[in-house]
Amino acid sequence: MVTKMILADKVIMLRKRNGWSQEDLAERLNISRQSVSKWESGAAIPDLDKIIKLSSLFGVSTDYLLKEENEELEAGAGMASEDSQKPGRVVDVEEAETFLERTREFARMIGLGVVLCILSPITLMLLAGMVEAGRLRISEDIAGGIGLIVCLVMVAVAVVIFILQGVHYEKYNYLEQEKILPGYGVEGIVTKRKESFMSTFAVCIAVGVGMCILAVLPLCFAGMSEAGELVEVVCAALLLAVVAGAVYLFIWAGIIRGGYDKLLQMGEYTTENKNFNRRVAPVAGIYWCIAVAIYLGWSFWTRNWEYTWIVWPVAGVLWGAIAGIIKLVANRKPGVE
Repeated sequence: MVTKMILADKVIMLRKRNGWSQEDLAERLNISRQSVSKWESGAAIPDLDKIIKLSSLFGVSTDYLLKEENEELEAGAGMASEDSQKPGRVVDVEEAETFLERTREFARMIGLGVVLCILSPITLMLLAGMVEAGRLRISEDIAGGIGLIVCLVMVAVAVVIFILQGVHYEKYNYLEQEKILPGYGVEGIVTKRKESFMSTFAVCIAVGVGMCILAVLPLCFAGMSEAGELVEVVCAALLLAVVAGAVYLFIWAGIIRGGYDKLLQMGEYTTENKNFNRRVAPVAGIYWCIAVAIYLGWSFWTRNWEYTWIVWPVAGVLWGAIAGIIKLVANRKPGVE
């Protein structure tokens, strides 16, 4: 059977037949992983010296590597491994572009939904503070009722956003679950875009952390100056607003970076981590439902919304520890993928 393959396709196929990552191949050739990535994306062509080394390394002829039309390799040629019998799902340039565009929209909307959840108690806080300070001539029950209605409406809108975005984004779940083979040019394009985005990512994280640190200053000053209770409530509302802005930056930047990592199968989206994530997903769903229940129950019971937000950073740190323990236990079990 005669097939047509370019050099980039052959390097990818032979590398995977040997069960090597790009880093493994780069180490054997004493070059950078980026060089291998450029070869496989078609952005660059190896020089003659490297082609000879590839020929020797893979156990094929230089003619096979250089000619676009060749006889299909026989079984065992190129040191084929069992892993190559499961090539995974190919993602072409058009699909990658569509996914990245959808990821940017997903990041904006999920960030907005989380912001609505964080800001939802502000009306309740302000109305209660104004009534207690005598600035608003309505009963405490009416103020609480109005604030609660606004809070629930904002949370409901956020939930609708989460559900709709989840449904629209669900068709890309395979990127988190299956082995991916980037089509011609995909890896080079995605790598370049990720490298360009990383400066924006760093700025978002730095600004978000700074906002979280500075958010408590108005509340501290209000307490130190023995300002009135209404001023303290306003400062607490301001704290929530600033934290909401910081969280939006974290979510927006994190989701977009995650989109690049999914296509490149890097970070938490390597094949090994995908197998782990499939096992831990049910635990994560239960855990975060419990975290939400604790946050809402504590907040409505005490009405101390300016303090209960601490549930989320604590839950995030605790989940990191739980996930680490689960992964450690799984790795110690024989026969685990």
